Amino acid sequence: MRAPRASGVVTAIALNTFREAVRDRVLYLLLVFALLVILVARFLALVTVGSEEKIVKDFGLSAISLFGVAIAVFVGVSLVFKEIERRTVYTLLAQPVRRWQFVVAKFFGLLAVLAVNVVLMYATVAIALWLEGASSIELLPAVWLILVELAIITSFALLFSSLTNPILAAVWTSAVYVAGHLAWSLRLLAERVPPGVARWACEAGYWILPNLDRLDRKATVVHGLDVPAAFLLWSTLYGACYTTLVLALACVAFERREFR
Repeated sequence: MRAPRASGVVTAIALNTFREAVRDRVLYLLLVFALLVILVARFLALVTVGSEEKIVKDFGLSAISLFGVAIAVFVGVSLVFKEIERRTVYTLLAQPVRRWQFVVAKFFGLLAVLAVNVVLMYATVAIALWLEGASSIELLPAVWLILVELAIITSFALLFSSLTNPILAAVWTSAVYVAGHLAWSLRLLAERVPPGVARWACEAGYWILPNLDRLDRKATVVHGLDVPAAFLLWSTLYGACYTTLVLALACVAFERREFR
């Protein structure tokens, strides 16, 4: 009997992960709350002095980003833990399934869920802008980069969930998200501290942490500025490479994990 192809195994587990995540109540609560926030922005724009269009865009993109991260963290850190707690991981790994295939499949399954949620939230923003007589097409580069950012956060969620319990994994993943948006300040801090361990630590942190601020182009599109195609391409490649590296570390961590 021939062993199933790696791609077939990954696809099957990813689809099952997608179906399980879609049934998760936390996912629905976060999505509904995000859609409500976007709709509230529409009404807030009517009673606020300023450009109604910019307010809807700003609120909408912020909601897509923040609630997307919340889904990646709270759903992502429990993916591996649930399989271990229910002992279904033993059944899966007893089959011709490699541990790295399990981790990679979980990643793509959750990424598919995030992509669907981002599309739904973007559609809500588009409708809100349509009611204002404005277009949402110029928001697409920022929305795409949000999805790239979510891929990085998802890989960290899986890495930490392969190392520890869901609570600590959620804390560490959230810390990476915050630190990633503040990584640019480490370069400035390194220029001000005296040479030595402190400067070395700042430089190391700048290069090791994901530069999530680079992927944040919400303000750019809200103010009607273009995002160059070359920037989109290089930012996507950066996100893909960083995600692949962290996902590889997650696979190694899960390979070495002992189940009881």
